[in-house]
Amino acid sequence: MQQFVVPQFIDVEDKVIGPITVRQFIIMLAGGGLTFITYKLSDFVLFLIQLVFILLVTFIIAFVKINGRPIHYFLLNIFQTFKRSRVRVWQKFYSKSELRQYTKEKIAVLPPLIRTRNKVRASRLAELSLIVDTGGVYQGEKEPPNTNHQLV
Repeated sequence: MQQFVVPQFIDVEDKVIGPITVRQFIIMLAGGGLTFITYKLSDFVLFLIQLVFILLVTFIIAFVKINGRPIHYFLLNIFQTFKRSRVRVWQKFYSKSELRQYTKEKIAVLPPLIRTRNKVRASRLAELSLIVDTGGVYQGEKEPPNTNHQLV
C-alpha cells in the first residue's frame, strides 16, 4: 500500500518576510499605494490626516484577528448576518376541519408491556463479568434460548 504525506497545519498562512504573511504583505502594499496616491493628489495637511486614517485601517485589516480569524472574515460574517431576516419561525395553523378531524380520531390503547428476564446461572456470572470488564469486546458463548421465564 502506498503511503502519502498528510499536510499538517493547513490553516497556518505562509510567512514571507519575518512574521508577515502573504495576505498581510499584500494589504500593506495596497495601503502604501493608496498613501502614495493621496500624497500626489492632496496638499500636505490633508495628506497627513488621510495618512493617519489609511495607516490605521490598513494595520487593522492586516493584523487584527477576532476569534483567531482575520478581521475581513469577521466583517463579511457581520454583513451576511444583517442581510438575512432576523427571525425564522415556522408555525402551522390548523383549519377548523383539520382540528375536528384530529379530535374525532381515537387513540389506540396498547396492552401493558410484560417484561421477562432470564435467571442468571452462577456459572454464567463469571462470563458476564468478563463481558462487562472488556467493554463488550468479548462476546461470550451464546446461551441456548431458555423457556423458563419469570414475570417481573
